[in-house]
Amino acid sequence: MREKTTGVQIVMPQHCNGYAKPRLFGGQIMAWIDVVGAVAARRYTGKAVTTVCIDHLTFLKPAYLNDTIVQEAVVTWTGRTSLEVRVDSLVERLDGSRELINRAYLVFVAIDEEDKPSPVPAFVPETEEEKEEFAAAEARRLQRLAGK
Repeated sequence: MREKTTGVQIVMPQHCNGYAKPRLFGGQIMAWIDVVGAVAARRYTGKAVTTVCIDHLTFLKPAYLNDTIVQEAVVTWTGRTSLEVRVDSLVERLDGSRELINRAYLVFVAIDEEDKPSPVPAFVPETEEEKEEFAAAEARRLQRLAGK
């Protein structure tokens, strides 16, 4: 079973636009996604990482001022020096229920002390969900390589 990395934020006024019902800026949640994704990648590789791309980012629903945002990151695929991490962002209600508001796939490269790409441990999917995610990650990789 893969390890999840979790981040938690409360949406504050500085994270929002100026509408009557303040919404979380998309760029702010993207920054949080990058951080939690990088932590998951660092924990998995035991190395420094750098973001190569956010391959797929879907905003499903908004988040508002004072919402609690929970982000869960998991490794979905590895190559020789790169890895993909999925980050799910959820709004957590005061009753503890959660609703998915965003899903993103990020690609990181592990780097050594000289900022050169460094090999990463192979991710071997075990569960059916992991196998499906791994296959989908392979397809995204091929699309990136094809320039699509």
